[in-house]
Amino acid sequence: MVSTYRVAVLGARGVGKSAIVRQFLYNEFSEVCVPTTTRRLYLPAVVMNGHVHDLQILDFPPISAFPVNTLQEWADACCRGLRSVHAYILVYDICCFDSFEYVKTIRQQILETRVIGTSETPIIIVGNKRDLQRGRVIPRWNVSHLVRKTWKCGYVECSAKYNWHILLLFSELLKSVGCARCKHVHAALRFQGALRRNRCAVM
Repeated sequence: MVSTYRVAVLGARGVGKSAIVRQFLYNEFSEVCVPTTTRRLYLPAVVMNGHVHDLQILDFPPISAFPVNTLQEWADACCRGLRSVHAYILVYDICCFDSFEYVKTIRQQILETRVIGTSETPIIIVGNKRDLQRGRVIPRWNVSHLVRKTWKCGYVECSAKYNWHILLLFSELLKSVGCARCKHVHAALRFQGALRRNRCAVM
């Protein structure tokens, strides 16, 4: 039986969230920054430990605020489907303090407004542009401690440009949404190439 998980990717402008998704799906990176202006849906199939999982990755443009109810969610085309996902990936640029503040605000709004149900919806905080380590504005330990200990969220640093920790991010995602077969997946994952357009495999 194939499990399906809906995932929302959010972040301020220029943090590289779309670059992370494209690196994961197509193993490619562009130096040209093209702002995300509309919601984009990707439908990859992920194979882990011999089991297939369908992902519905929703790449959202920067939003001014998380929709407080379903009416507001569907009134704005850019926010449709945002409140009903299984997990959130919140991306910030490790060299930009304002982008971290944006993630901080959106996370708080998710907790305050989303109808969670019987269990908490996983949130993974992602620090992108790890290749620009020398320009970091907040020490890694400080962020990691805040996110993991205080916010109780997952935390991954990655580089979309060099495809560093991209697969780790998505393996952590599957673990966070309760994929029992993914609990003991080793971090050294390998990209197998596209099965067809918008399809990928993690072994």
